[in-house]
Amino acid sequence: MTPETIFHAAAGTLSLIFGVMALSARKGSRLHRLSGNVFFVLMLTAAGTGVILGLRVDINTAIAGAVSLYLIITAWMTVRRGERRTGLFELAAFITAAAGAVAGYYFAYEGMRSGTALLGGVPFFVFASIIALAAIADLSVIVRRGVAGRQRVARHLWRMHLGFAAAVGSFFPGQIEIFPEFIREIRPLIILFTPPLAVVASMVVWLAIVLFTRWRNTAAAPGIREASSVS
Repeated sequence: MTPETIFHAAAGTLSLIFGVMALSARKGSRLHRLSGNVFFVLMLTAAGTGVILGLRVDINTAIAGAVSLYLIITAWMTVRRGERRTGLFELAAFITAAAGAVAGYYFAYEGMRSGTALLGGVPFFVFASIIALAAIADLSVIVRRGVAGRQRVARHLWRMHLGFAAAVGSFFPGQIEIFPEFIREIRPLIILFTPPLAVVASMVVWLAIVLFTRWRNTAAAPGIREASSVS
């Protein structure tokens, strides 16, 4: 363990704690905004150092860190931006996501061809497809000149959830060697995949609430609008 890896692991572990706090808090509340901002800073630190470490050891790790940065930053900027507003940031986000998707598909193909891809390369293709969809969503925002209302909240939700799921996944199944042997011997390793899948499930539930109910008109909604001006 080098000082860099210890720093990266510490930031990643703390990001998990504050990520759970942000998910558990009432959406739009002071605790939600505070824990969310701390989570944002910790994720920037963990993912940024992950990119640096990955460039030295494993390019796939570097790409995963870069994509995590993209998801978290665009989620945060969504509530920073006013409704129906776009700029150079959205264009840069689209270019980043498009490049990430191309790189993801390339490395997924190379991993399958060489026989080194995890689970036959399925996770890599899923990963690349998510980024491709994110790039399409960014292009849609540019064409529509911004988002507002439910779509704005939903954009923040799914990107922040997926960024958090990436962090959770990098710790649990991603760091399998640190877990006790009896857990590592479980087939399938559902116990280690449960946490990131739980975050994805939370994302689906919240997207359904925001898009298909009147939640946007409840007391929590002004908190999210306020966050766009004070975050």
